[in-house]
Amino acid sequence: MKHAFAALALAVLGLTTPLAMSSESREADAESVARAWLALIDAGNYDQSWSTAAQMFRQKVTQSQWHSMASSVRGPLGKLTSRTLQSATFKNTLPGAPDGEYVIVRFASSFENMANAVETVVPMKDPDGTWRVAGYFIK
Repeated sequence: MKHAFAALALAVLGLTTPLAMSSESREADAESVARAWLALIDAGNYDQSWSTAAQMFRQKVTQSQWHSMASSVRGPLGKLTSRTLQSATFKNTLPGAPDGEYVIVRFASSFENMANAVETVVPMKDPDGTWRVAGYFIK
């Protein structure tokens, strides 16, 4: 299951070295964007989640590819039962991604058919200055 999202997720595992936080609002803004985007995924609105994702995300995976991957991985998990923020960490660089502004947001999540999951959502600041999701990984 985790391999389906690995193709489009940024290499977010192992990025635990904290960067000095320059602004809590940056992390809070990114968390808000991550939660809103996950709400689309939770509702099965995969096409809308793709269209609201970061430019980089949409360049790496087509809408139909995303719909297929998301539905095949998230569908079997069933309904979300809980989601709790674990961390939100700002980064200027990520492996395999251009330098920019990213926040790695991790949630401890539980679904009907998977009690213990970790969802990692990576919002980035798009060229227009808006935070949008650039990566998603679930394990």
